Amino acid sequence: MNSSSILDPESFSEERSRARIGIFDSGVGGLTVLRELYRQLPCESILYFGDTARLPYGTRTAGEILQFVREILTWMVQQRVKMVIMACNTSSALALEAVRSEFNLPILGVILPGARAAVERGRRIGVIATPATAASNAYRRAILEMDPAVAVWQVGCPAFVPLIEQGRIDDPYTCEVAREYLAPLLQQQIDTLIYGCTHYPLLGPVFRSIVPDSVQLVDPALHVVAAAASELELLGLRNTRPPWPTRFGVSGSPQQFAQLSVQWIGHTPSVEKVSLPATLCQPVPLESGE
Repeated sequence: MNSSSILDPESFSEERSRARIGIFDSGVGGLTVLRELYRQLPCESILYFGDTARLPYGTRTAGEILQFVREILTWMVQQRVKMVIMACNTSSALALEAVRSEFNLPILGVILPGARAAVERGRRIGVIATPATAASNAYRRAILEMDPAVAVWQVGCPAFVPLIEQGRIDDPYTCEVAREYLAPLLQQQIDTLIYGCTHYPLLGPVFRSIVPDSVQLVDPALHVVAAAASELELLGLRNTRPPWPTRFGVSGSPQQFAQLSVQWIGHTPSVEKVSLPATLCQPVPLESGE
């Protein structure tokens, strides 16, 4: 083999472009982002990870979320992904800024793209999210930074992710819970509703049956994938060759994930059990006069 070909910048660039995009979520919610990737970026190869052994993330502490994200990203870097999409609002709210400075690859979150889309559509914005995302005020801050005149209300919805992961989307109890969570937002006469968790688009028909037709529903999955497309273009990392089959990994039961995901991706995926690498928690640096 000619050694010069190993170092050829063009060959390296092509290899890098062919690398997978990593997506992760606590469970099946990130499949809403995966479906958008298939639609908007059909040539890209994907690595999907669901941290099903530790879901739901929405009731975890910020420290736990940061540790989980570091472990997932460390594993994804080992798999040589070229970009990571946090298909998880809780992770985006609590860990995105910290890990961007620790890992040398593009990492996209769902909150800013979702907030931007909502501000472009409405003036009275409701956010349904996990308790951790709602408590972080990440959506409120992002929206008000873009337009301080917009009104924002947030509701934490702890029951949604477990119900979705249990496959209870058509259960009458799920509709009852949704009515209860949405009531305070509808009382405020919202004109826009953000799905503040990537699981929530899976409940789209339930929400549509409850909120008035005049309320616009914002799915951040659409907008984070559009942002990913722009970033890949900017970095010269768009893949133009046929993609590899999507790889699926989970920390919990592969069989349970495969069975649950069929209705969202149209086939039974081959799912591998992944043991994440342990990472040491990095202490927050103390401020100094240096």
